[in-house]
Amino acid sequence: MRDDYLQAAQLVITDPMILINVISRRAKQLKSGYKPLIESLERLSAEDLALREVMEGKITYQFDEETNVEGA
Repeated sequence: MRDDYLQAAQLVITDPMILINVISRRAKQLKSGYKPLIESLERLSAEDLALREVMEGKITYQFDEETNVEGA
């Protein structure tokens, strides 16, 4: 992973755990054949592509609403 991409992505998603989850999930998608949301002239790893997508605002995240379970 490129350190400059990581630092730039951390400005967009400041929580390190959330950033790790977003990047790992997106990298898995890219490795399984999903099309990148950005164009790059250089050959990048799936993780670096995911970081660039976060940097450029192509990927966001949203928390699921927690469900209340009565009696638990």
